[in-house]
Amino acid sequence: MPTRWADNDHYGHVNNVTYYSYFDTAVNAWLIHATGTDIRELPALGVVAQTSCKYLGSLSFPDQLQVGLRIARLGRSSITYDLAIFREDGDALELAATGTFVHVYVDAETRKPIEIPEVIRAAATALLVD
Repeated sequence: MPTRWADNDHYGHVNNVTYYSYFDTAVNAWLIHATGTDIRELPALGVVAQTSCKYLGSLSFPDQLQVGLRIARLGRSSITYDLAIFREDGDALELAATGTFVHVYVDAETRKPIEIPEVIRAAATALLVD
């Protein structure tokens, strides 16, 4: 994932709120790829219920990033992701941040919590860790 020109703030590094955008992009891009489905068209929507980020290093445009993710908890209507953002440094990766991201699945019309769609549950099971 590339950083963007607009990601930098006045201090010359990626602004803290941008890390949450990286998390959101990584999770949803993975969901689309892993399920082969346009998740925007499912009858259930994954809405963000909680996020957190621990900053461990500085990023700045034009850094190239890799975002790792795994599933820490797979519930009836929610998924908790653990994420890590790495800055590419030649052949090495430098850990820049870790975080969590929780999706709660809701009915697209009523916005009431419902079970995770089976296509998403099947994909998520592959990334579930003990």
